[in-house]
Amino acid sequence: MTAYRKILIVTAVNAEADALRGAIDPELASVEAVGVGPAAAAVGTARLLARGDHRAVLSAGIAGGFVGRAEVGGTVLGTRSIAADLGAESPEGFLPIEELGFGTSVLESDPVLVKALRAALPTAVTGDVLTLSTVTGTAATAAALATRFPEAAAEAMEGYGVATAASTFGLPFAELRTISNAIGPRDRSAWRLAEAFAALRTAGEALSRLT
Repeated sequence: MTAYRKILIVTAVNAEADALRGAIDPELASVEAVGVGPAAAAVGTARLLARGDHRAVLSAGIAGGFVGRAEVGGTVLGTRSIAADLGAESPEGFLPIEELGFGTSVLESDPVLVKALRAALPTAVTGDVLTLSTVTGTAATAAALATRFPEAAAEAMEGYGVATAASTFGLPFAELRTISNAIGPRDRSAWRLAEAFAALRTAGEALSRLT
């Protein structure tokens, strides 16, 4: 990897981008906030890729963690980014877009990039990261998602959009999330943003050791 072709790290909001910028070597990566949700993430990432010369794309930021799979303050490396609500309802339950014949809701992370990230962050959990336009806020929805996606470790709102843009440009992609809260009933008082941002800064320092 050469310095003139940087990794593009995409976050949803400026607070996430600032946490990474303060920790990561600017010769290795450019860090940009593109907005919240898969649509803003896809458009914003594509715009940045069209303007620059990047070697890989990383979706990064704060996320909710599935209980028993990713602890608050921990880090998750996504092996797949899944658009968990892309599909249709039916009397028999949710039908993913694959069953409708309209495409795929699953985008694989680049295995070489994931391997490098795991070497830099050996204590991180690996698993699927779900992309949702509506963040989970009930125990029932959390349980349903955990059942539908037994390999899911976290949920966020941008990964699938970023992955779509990276795929369009033929670039390696991965997703990195630090956990601020357990997925389930919405309770802002239980969120541990300080711990999640500290983990994000630590991840940024580790990313500077990638070669």
